Amino acid sequence: MNTKVVIFGLSTEGYDLACKIAVNGGDVQIVDESTPSAIIIKPDIARTYPSVQALRDDEPLLSMTPIDIAVSKAQILFFAPRIRKTGQDIKTELNSKFKDAVLNIKKGCSVVYCLGTGFGGNSENISLLEHVTGYKTGRNVSYFYYPLTKHENPPIIGSFDGKSEERLVKLLALEKDTKFVAITTSEHLHAINILKRFSEITCILEVCKFTKDEKTKVELNSNELNEIYLDNMLDNLFDLRALGSSFEGASSLTYLINGSLKGVDGYIKKLIDEIRLVLKKNELKASRTKILLLWSLDTYEMKGEKHEKISELQTKLKDYIGDVESIHNVSDIFSNDKTVIIVACSKSDYDSILKSKNDNGFIIMKANPLCEVYPQK
Repeated sequence: MNTKVVIFGLSTEGYDLACKIAVNGGDVQIVDESTPSAIIIKPDIARTYPSVQALRDDEPLLSMTPIDIAVSKAQILFFAPRIRKTGQDIKTELNSKFKDAVLNIKKGCSVVYCLGTGFGGNSENISLLEHVTGYKTGRNVSYFYYPLTKHENPPIIGSFDGKSEERLVKLLALEKDTKFVAITTSEHLHAINILKRFSEITCILEVCKFTKDEKTKVELNSNELNEIYLDNMLDNLFDLRALGSSFEGASSLTYLINGSLKGVDGYIKKLIDEIRLVLKKNELKASRTKILLLWSLDTYEMKGEKHEKISELQTKLKDYIGDVESIHNVSDIFSNDKTVIIVACSKSDYDSILKSKNDNGFIIMKANPLCEVYPQK
């Protein structure tokens, strides 16, 4: 009999898991939090629709079951919701969704938590799980920590008792020698991966702040630098913040975390300053200029930091230039009687401008560490 799996959250990451599990022989359903139903994902659906957006656009007839029934029959429950709150509200939203997810699980169910946490975050989750269900972790239910990221690190799977779960290895098509480690160990490994990544990015961003002359910019314009865009910089910012919120007081680690957070905020300021410099160099009046922030954001991704930052960038730019708009596709680019500055926030967005050849008369800025501008004047 196929393993019954429920993914809580119609997110990109959740849907990717559902498709992989369906193709690997699991009986999988995914919970759309906006409806009272769980969608059954069959292998043909997984192969036909590569993304949530594709599934939504085509609106195929899908088999559904009530959420409480689906969850009550699940042998494995993955927690992969979309989180869109900011600041202190994130924890409240997470706890509320986690309660909803585990409320109807049965004895023997394995709960897999897919969002990054700080140190001790999983202990809090386990306490909440036991409070809501009345079950004892390690005795009546199992708990695993499987933080999903977009980067090619070896999978980290934390297990409450350190024991492996062969059903997970099979359903996720993991390597047979994939290690299951203690929850605390998995939190530490994930923290190392996150900090290594942000430390590297922060070093690049901070050094590039001192790059003023064009000759240095040209010589620094290696693939390592010009392939990093705002979109890449923000990957896993959610995890970094979660890690930062799990500490109190000053330490070398908090300095590393806070330095990385400030590095990202500092880049947003630099990007705005560079846009203002473009106006000055080209002798453009703010009232006669339109800014288009081109960022093909994934509406369904689990973490909302990019959606938060595009809103923040748009708001701050409006302090200087009244006409600022965020767009998702090159087809949304339009010209009027104003000079248009297009800010490409990811490599794919910049490439799409070049392919569309819809750059006639526009000033294009890459949202990368050097904030390159084309055409240059």
